[in-house]
Amino acid sequence: MEDLMDATPGTTTDTMRVLWVLAHPEPRSLTGHLRDDGVQALRDAGHEVVQSDLYAMGWDPVVTAADFGDAADDRLDVAGASERALRRGALAPDIRAEHDKLAWADTVVLQFPLWWLGVPAILKGWLDRVLVQGYAYGVRDPATGRTRRYGDGGLAGRRALAVVTVGAGTGLGPRGLHGDLAETLFPLLHGTFWYTGMQVAEPVLVLGANRLDEAGYTAAAADLRGRLLALPDGPVLPYRSQDGGDYDDRGDLHDALAPGRRGLGVHLRG
Repeated sequence: MEDLMDATPGTTTDTMRVLWVLAHPEPRSLTGHLRDDGVQALRDAGHEVVQSDLYAMGWDPVVTAADFGDAADDRLDVAGASERALRRGALAPDIRAEHDKLAWADTVVLQFPLWWLGVPAILKGWLDRVLVQGYAYGVRDPATGRTRRYGDGGLAGRRALAVVTVGAGTGLGPRGLHGDLAETLFPLLHGTFWYTGMQVAEPVLVLGANRLDEAGYTAAAADLRGRLLALPDGPVLPYRSQDGGDYDDRGDLHDALAPGRRGLGVHLRG
């Protein structure tokens, strides 16, 4: 990873540096083909791409004391042990390699099929093991002592995009049987991307993925290419920032904002 570390971390330029994290066990799947098309489109446009193909890598998704070397306690405190290991340079080599990629990237793409209304276990394990305390979260502003999160944090300066294949083609929405995908993906988009400081692009959703024909695939691939190439200047979800004045000291939205409304949508401006 020495070549990656020569770049300035998180600096956005006209040429994107993209970390593409893929979570699918079959490279010949719809998801795998979309990844190939998307990566090729980025490279053809002059952007740089580094991949973490989690299944191909044999990524271990399980957090254990071995992740933290001699920074781990007899009684494992995952958050504290991970931060101490980070400071000592004692994190497991596979975690450090992913940190190198994130340090190099200004754009992060997470691509996965929606399984049981969530990310596959291997991707959840990537998030659990890589986004450690003191690195992606639990980072404090030295001037105020306030924890940087929700619009600021350890991954600030980057943009994030989720590319999601969904088996269902209908029944999705505020009154749909399968639920509203905006709410289903809220833990990832708001609770992970935005929490760690990344700007959040509108996710790319491929619906009815189990029944997509050739014409459907062609349309989905074209949409993905267009969305990827628009990332540097494209719109982002207008989430409210922690320190923008919209929340009180308890983290509750002020009564004057989104009056009478409840639910996850109140955390979007407008």
